[in-house]
Amino acid sequence: MNRLFGSVRSRATLGATLVVVVALFVTGAAVLQALRSNLTAEAGTQAEGTARAVAAELAARTPYDQLSGLDSKSGPVQVVDEDGNLVAATEDLRWISGTVTDQVRPRPSSSPSSSAPPSAPAREDDDDDDDDDDDDDDDDTEAPRTPGTPKAEESEPALAPGETGGQTTFGSGAATVDDDTADYRFAAVDVRTHDRGLLTVYAGAPLAAEHSAVRTALTVMLIGFPLLAALVAGMTWVVTGRALRPVAGIREEMAAITASEDLTRRVPEPETHDEVARLARTTNETLAALETSVERQRRFVADASHELRSPIASLRTQLEVAAAHPELLDLDGAVEDTVRLQHLAADLLLLARLDAGERPVDARVDLAALAREEAAGRTGVTVDAEPAEVAGSRGQLGRVLGNLLDNGRRHARETVSVSVRREGDWAVLTVADDGDGVAEADRERIFERFVRLDAARSRDDGGAGLGLAIARDVAVRHGGTLTAGAAPSGGALFALRLPLAPVT
Repeated sequence: MNRLFGSVRSRATLGATLVVVVALFVTGAAVLQALRSNLTAEAGTQAEGTARAVAAELAARTPYDQLSGLDSKSGPVQVVDEDGNLVAATEDLRWISGTVTDQVRPRPSSSPSSSAPPSAPAREDDDDDDDDDDDDDDDDTEAPRTPGTPKAEESEPALAPGETGGQTTFGSGAATVDDDTADYRFAAVDVRTHDRGLLTVYAGAPLAAEHSAVRTALTVMLIGFPLLAALVAGMTWVVTGRALRPVAGIREEMAAITASEDLTRRVPEPETHDEVARLARTTNETLAALETSVERQRRFVADASHELRSPIASLRTQLEVAAAHPELLDLDGAVEDTVRLQHLAADLLLLARLDAGERPVDARVDLAALAREEAAGRTGVTVDAEPAEVAGSRGQLGRVLGNLLDNGRRHARETVSVSVRREGDWAVLTVADDGDGVAEADRERIFERFVRLDAARSRDDGGAGLGLAIARDVAVRHGGTLTAGAAPSGGALFALRLPLAPVT
């Protein structure tokens, strides 16, 4: 299972499918709710129409047995008096729930007889006492009641005789009409009659259409949503696979490069401009930098082996001759080769430490004092320095200055001048000689390892060709630069620029 979902392709497909499934579920629930609400409201409107039609007939003093809304085709209808007694109902009503009463057969009402003709309207010339009585009756008239609510709870102002309530109360229930049981949406409307008091008409509209539509929509969703989720999963799998295909090519090529150790090979770069293409280009740039580094390391090892071979071979020859002929021992030459070998080993060790990324010691070094210290004991070296403190390793910076002074003395005719000055946030140390200088084409090449300029250097005079390379590497490690140029006297000018130490 972990391996199955361990790939980006699998996780992307699973994530997209889950998002779609959740969205479909929420959307489907909202659609079903909206559909159910709309159809229920439509059924309620139909039931309200039937209830108000019956209420209008009652307000017009139509007898119960002549009400047009009591046939079975109009759905279940109940007429309930203010005492909760059923006074009229659909003729084929067998059972009902969801209204104020479950009675299906009319019972005698405390109101005047439903079959008696309507009473004559009250005379307008009634005495004042009658008017007062009528006023009292009007004051005691109750507001229409919602289904199942207590009789004393008023929901709207009292109704006058012949007036139908403006408020409609809705509810849901079920009923059996002519042996057919179904769910209904009921509407309750109050009406005050002239001769039968306050009546409430309950009329029901079937919810079969709502149930059928909801079932149909649910069936469609249960079938369609899984198919849609499967389609999304399939499309995501295909699209993700196409998008990640170059990544698979990059991985395969990197595996081949690792196995063959051939750093000249490169991973394929897609023609697109997306993240995968940028990854491929970055990978190739990394491979190129790694190839350069490895090639540089191989060259370094080869040159170091060559440089070490000469003093070791010379020293061995002298020792072998001395062993056979002690009188022929060249002691001075043996010491010179030993010192040369010692210096070369020290240079190689320092370069190895620099290549390994060793950070310089964070100490404060005064370049002016360091310049005077290194110049002491060297003939033909002048120093003009102002105090300038930098952060770094005193030993490594001393090595840089010593290498620059040694290089200057080897090529100078008479003098080597050293200066230290401040330039903004930088300390600038220059070493200039009055020799032949360095050609502009060679001013960068002289900083390469084991490089000697034919006109100016030899193994006897110039060492192994590591001094300037070490000096530049140390400068870079200290956040500075080392460049070569032309001195005013015509010789070589080396400028070391280092950031000044922060003021404490």
